[in-house]
Amino acid sequence: MKTPQEIKETEENVMEILKTVIDPEVELNIVDLGLIYNVDYDGKKTFDITMTLSTPACPIADTIVMNVIQAIKNEYPDYEVNANLTFDPPWTPEMISEEGKKVLGR
Repeated sequence: MKTPQEIKETEENVMEILKTVIDPEVELNIVDLGLIYNVDYDGKKTFDITMTLSTPACPIADTIVMNVIQAIKNEYPDYEVNANLTFDPPWTPEMISEEGKKVLGR
């Protein structure tokens, strides 16, 4: 079992990995877009990602979810990755990070 510090560092690493996943409609990574609500690492071999989409009717929802799973599995191939979609709270543009707003010119 990992220490609390190791768990925190692993969760932070996963957030960095998720910055490589781009929402193709907005051309911004899903972390700065505010789509990742939580990364939970159990200290063993399971990641639970709680995320949302900019709209429940997102036509590329499956692609984004699969890209999240694959990005993590590229770094942690022997781990289980669960990407859980939620729309509570619903995504709003205010969830975009300051860095994301700069990229989008806001």
